[in-house]
Amino acid sequence: MLLRLKRCAPGLLLTVILAAAAIWLSGLVPGDILGASILALVLGMLCHPLLKKLPQTSPGVDWASSTVLKLGIILMGISLSFSQVLLVGRYALLLMLCTLTTAFGGGYFLGRLFKVDWKLSSLLSASTAICGGTAVATLGPVIEAEDTQIAYAISATFLFDLLTVILFPWLGRLLGLTDLSYGLWVGTAVNDTSSVVAAGYGFSDAAGSFAVIVKLTRTLFIVPIVLAFSLIQARRKLRLAGGDEGTEKVSMAAIFPWFVLLFLVMVAFKSTGLLPEPAVGWISSASKLFMLMALGAIGLKTSFQEVKGVGWKPMALGVTIDTSVVFVALAVQALLQRLF
Repeated sequence: MLLRLKRCAPGLLLTVILAAAAIWLSGLVPGDILGASILALVLGMLCHPLLKKLPQTSPGVDWASSTVLKLGIILMGISLSFSQVLLVGRYALLLMLCTLTTAFGGGYFLGRLFKVDWKLSSLLSASTAICGGTAVATLGPVIEAEDTQIAYAISATFLFDLLTVILFPWLGRLLGLTDLSYGLWVGTAVNDTSSVVAAGYGFSDAAGSFAVIVKLTRTLFIVPIVLAFSLIQARRKLRLAGGDEGTEKVSMAAIFPWFVLLFLVMVAFKSTGLLPEPAVGWISSASKLFMLMALGAIGLKTSFQEVKGVGWKPMALGVTIDTSVVFVALAVQALLQRLF
């Protein structure tokens, strides 16, 4: 283990520097419009040529984009609790199920219409449905997506979120939404956490609090989504290898993403209330650092030319999915208010 850490040290140090730079730069932008996640990715892409000039960094960069990423996801569970789900209530959970269905259903059918690779369309759907760049970075390795596809999906998420931060508070006032209605709308329709905070509190403090609670609850959906896509990917590989899904069963033990269970353990631990708040803060900060290191590593392994080469169709697909979820979240919420 010590030998491996020694081999990985140069690359890990590089990703730590990128993460620290992203945090510093995001703090310079008012309202957190440029989140640290997208900055870590972009900084990594800018430093992409370093991997060829400094081959000794490759082992650490690879380790950060896989193992450190999973560790960040596990620790992210400390910022959530099952009591938050109860606080949000059935109303918001039903709303989230509708937006999840819209994002993944739309991503599947529109992806086929646009002739976009299923992995990229799935990443775009996960970004919209769950938690932006974090969902993309989590699901990417599970379905064995290329680093270019992961970077593209995160970039598409950022562009849409930038618009939501600017437009949503204005639209909320124009539509006459209450703090609760607006918070539910933002919490279910905006992707990245930093954008939810910016758009939510841009309307009011109460709306911002509601939006963040709904957004954190959405993050829990990452568990069933990862499990479902693990099974889809395994069956797909079996089919491509010439196997018969009817006679050869996929081993769940072999494909199960065990880090997801550890994520739930952290959520359960937070739910007990036994952990002091300072410790929760430290662990949450460590999780954010590890996630930024991983995104910086993904950026280091991806060039701007590769992302540009993906084309305009996936971007159009991502915008269409995002826009659909925005309208569905608003329409379903209006319907539920009439019914309940």
